[in-house]
Amino acid sequence: MSEIKNNVINDYSASNIQVLEGLEAVRKRPAMYIGDISEKGLHHLVNETVDNSIDEAMAGYCKNIEVTINEDNSITVLDDGRGIPVDEHEKMHKSALEVVMTVLHAGGKFDKGSYKVSGGLHGVGVSCVNALSTRMMSQVFRDGKIYQQEYERGVPLYPVKVVGQTESRGTRQQFWPDPTIFTTTTYQWDVIARRMRELAFLNAGIKITLNDLRPDEEGNTKQEVFLAEDGLKEFVRYVDRHRSHLFDDVIYLKTEKQGIPIEVAVMYNTDYSENIHSYVNNINTIEGGTHLTGFRMALTRTLKNYADGDPQISKQIEKSKIEITGEDFREGLTAVISIKVAEPQFEGQTKTKLGNSEVSGAVQQAVGEALAYYLEEHPKEAKQICEKVILAATARIAARKARESVQRKNPMSGGGLPGKLADCSSKDPKECEIFLVEGDSAGGSAKQGRDNKFQAILPLRGKILNVEKVMWHKVFESESVMNIIQSIGVRFGVDGEGDKEANIDKLRYDKIIIMTDADVDGSHIDTLIMTLFYRFMPKVIQEGHLYIATPPLYLCSYKNQVKEYCYTEQQRQMFMDKYGNGKDDESNGIHTQRYKGLGEMNPDQLWETTMDPKTRLLKQVTIQNAVEADEIFSMLMGDDVEPRREFIEKNATYANIDT
Repeated sequence: MSEIKNNVINDYSASNIQVLEGLEAVRKRPAMYIGDISEKGLHHLVNETVDNSIDEAMAGYCKNIEVTINEDNSITVLDDGRGIPVDEHEKMHKSALEVVMTVLHAGGKFDKGSYKVSGGLHGVGVSCVNALSTRMMSQVFRDGKIYQQEYERGVPLYPVKVVGQTESRGTRQQFWPDPTIFTTTTYQWDVIARRMRELAFLNAGIKITLNDLRPDEEGNTKQEVFLAEDGLKEFVRYVDRHRSHLFDDVIYLKTEKQGIPIEVAVMYNTDYSENIHSYVNNINTIEGGTHLTGFRMALTRTLKNYADGDPQISKQIEKSKIEITGEDFREGLTAVISIKVAEPQFEGQTKTKLGNSEVSGAVQQAVGEALAYYLEEHPKEAKQICEKVILAATARIAARKARESVQRKNPMSGGGLPGKLADCSSKDPKECEIFLVEGDSAGGSAKQGRDNKFQAILPLRGKILNVEKVMWHKVFESESVMNIIQSIGVRFGVDGEGDKEANIDKLRYDKIIIMTDADVDGSHIDTLIMTLFYRFMPKVIQEGHLYIATPPLYLCSYKNQVKEYCYTEQQRQMFMDKYGNGKDDESNGIHTQRYKGLGEMNPDQLWETTMDPKTRLLKQVTIQNAVEADEIFSMLMGDDVEPRREFIEKNATYANIDT
């Protein structure tokens, strides 16, 4: 973090605020600006507001940011930056503060003299937050004075005015999200804390304090401070903390190439998956991009050169008779890449893929130099990496042979499809869906209850393999796993892609639906299948094809006249409150049937409750936060027992636990 330059504060004035367009459409089409109007969009308001403070931090003018969830569920964000300019804007003829708060895309980040780089994925700014809040109050601490303006749904209640004196500097924003816009206005501590922790890791030395003033059942409030003096070094250790390290070092670089600040931290572990998290201007680029391409190319080239130049290692590779590819160098690798780009160009379905061509070469050069230096200075660790790479290549080739062997010796029907698959008649993938069903009994009910025009059924016998704990080739020796892969049309090692790259261009179904019992075992199977897709076929999740069915827990009836399926314990209680004064008593005419498994349902019941597109409830599996997903899967499915026990105990109230 560069030193704060007080002599430049006066240069940041109204002339730096550029206006791009108005604010009229935000309230009419909020989802266009913040993604959606549910919990995700609600929390995006916090991110947009904090991003302004982070921009000040990245520019070197802010060290402390405080975010508070107030008792009334409003949000306050306070920083010690320069403070938003309050002098008159030359073009708009009003205070620059009012321009920033009421005009979309108005701010200092569009003036490169004010901010060299800035964060924020959508870039709609705090004015969008203002437009979607019933009330908002801005206070600026600047020039020894406190300037203030309040708004209702984006409309100023009065001109900017001085309300006091201060020796502080910075900006304080408080807003109350509009309940007529959002489906929920209750903020979740975990969601905000996750992003604040991430921002602290990405911006070394910036202290972010999160407060929750809403008292819990015991009357306690909450506070957590996020501060990472070592930045990405701490980040990669945090991400990798549930894994066994190959060695304890973090391979780290922080430099600037071609005017692009580059920071990278790398660790190797004994697992079999690759976990790379990349960021541009604090934005999580979950679809990768040119910076990720540059990193991978540098890693492959540098490690290969080192291996070729070491007689002992090159002899070992020659003896093994294997050809090493780029993906072998990345097995067991965890890395965090963070770069800053003045004008990032984003591509991809979710606008989280970096497209700037100049970035690839810069990252390649930086990573290549740093990694080559580390390998030369640490021969013991370098040898461990190379031995891990050789093992990965051996496993990759074994996995290819296992796939080919299964396809040769298994009797298939329907052009290479598993015999267990009851396919649908339609051949249009866009209208087709497949249910991965737990057990042959439930599979039989599902086959009878389905609409065979567009619904396919694949019964799965028992719990599938925990892919988190086994080498790659073992996964393809599993009959259940291969049945899933072959049924849905995913291919590996084709069309020029690596053996470990899942190609879903020929996906046979638009929806892949996991359907298991509504109990602990069913939830475990859900997790095992999700782990398979997350580790081996992540594009299926990223492109929105994976779902979880929601079968009912109960069938409640009243005097054989009223019948209602209840999907939660709360719904069952509401039924009893309505018809039986809160009691489950057959002498008041109330009867409750608890479904222990899908097999207990008649085909028509299974169709009505769980499979009919008109009445069913599907949960789409998404990766909102790749770091958290990586952490949870490695913790839940890995070997470290204690964190898993703590997680289950903490979240037990959200689980359906049978007595």
